[in-house]
Amino acid sequence: MDFQLSEEQRLWRKVVHDFVAKEIKPIAQEINEKEETPPSVIKKMGPLGLLGMSVPEEYSGAELDAISAAIAIEELAWGDGGTALTIEAHNELGCAAVVLFGSDDQKKAFLPDVSTGKGKLTALALTEPQAGSDLRNVKTRAIKDGDDWVIQGSKAWITNAGDSEFIVTLTISDPEQGSRGMSLILVPTDSKGLTVAPPEKKMGAGGTHSHEVRYENVRVPITNTLGVEGEGLQQTLKILDGGRISVGALSVGIAQAALEEGVRYAKERQTFGKTLKEHQAIQWLVADAAAEIHAARLMVYYAAWLKDQGKPFTQAGAVAKLFATEMAERASYSAIQIHGSYGYSREYPVEAMYKAARLMTIGEGTSEIQRLVIARKVFEDGPVRI
Repeated sequence: MDFQLSEEQRLWRKVVHDFVAKEIKPIAQEINEKEETPPSVIKKMGPLGLLGMSVPEEYSGAELDAISAAIAIEELAWGDGGTALTIEAHNELGCAAVVLFGSDDQKKAFLPDVSTGKGKLTALALTEPQAGSDLRNVKTRAIKDGDDWVIQGSKAWITNAGDSEFIVTLTISDPEQGSRGMSLILVPTDSKGLTVAPPEKKMGAGGTHSHEVRYENVRVPITNTLGVEGEGLQQTLKILDGGRISVGALSVGIAQAALEEGVRYAKERQTFGKTLKEHQAIQWLVADAAAEIHAARLMVYYAAWLKDQGKPFTQAGAVAKLFATEMAERASYSAIQIHGSYGYSREYPVEAMYKAARLMTIGEGTSEIQRLVIARKVFEDGPVRI
């Protein structure tokens, strides 16, 4: 067994880390206060390959392995969780849908600009006001009219929708077929009848935007269907499998940043005649966070390794996502405790880290859904084992 990253992966981690340390970390507080990651920063990610991590080179992407992609998302989240989520959703939801299920013509038409920073971002629209975890209850309809789909409905909490070139949309295309009558359709954001509402007011993660999207007789060519018509739900579940690895990595990055802030403060702050780091209660908080971060990172990398090997990774990805997201909330909570009242102040970064971590247990499959996925797989195949 070899637990070492390759030389190429180590160099990649350094490149991304250095970029984040220069371009994102110093403005993380500003990002959260203004609730906006500067577009100029996102544009700079294009030449590095951060906007086309899952995209093949022939379509202007970086074509990274899954471990390298996880490393990049972790480093971005070390800088700012909301910004990392924007890039994660772009790569692992919007772009991944086209990479996995798009035709060669669709990939040539839609991927190069969004993978290089020449175009905008991408989005995947699943959630609806009445259908979050329950994707079988989606109501957005796509009806054929000649050579076009006519789409009617609404989506909620769609990441990147207001900053996207296109929105891959889960629709009901054949109501009589139930879950076998759903399709993923690629909808350009300049389509007539498509309305993207202003960003939702969220608890935190200001660097990422979530929107309501309304489709009022939106007309797009039937050729914009991704993959086989009627397989939209199955395609969506495959996309989400990969997304869970990335959200796990993102959570590890937030937790790492929170731990570093807690350690830094504990070395400086003095109480009862000694530094915080000399108090056993603080040492235990730090030790627990360090141990859980290490465990979560191994889970994430293992799930990514399985994906790279072409092996089943649904259960491993769900395990990594569940543990890492809940761990990040605990680690950032501990960082706030170490800071005391200052930890609750927006003048210190751990407050924003905690709020960003809280979102990760909800997005791309709640913790409850992960437990259902894991339990089903355990009953079918047994628990994850190396």
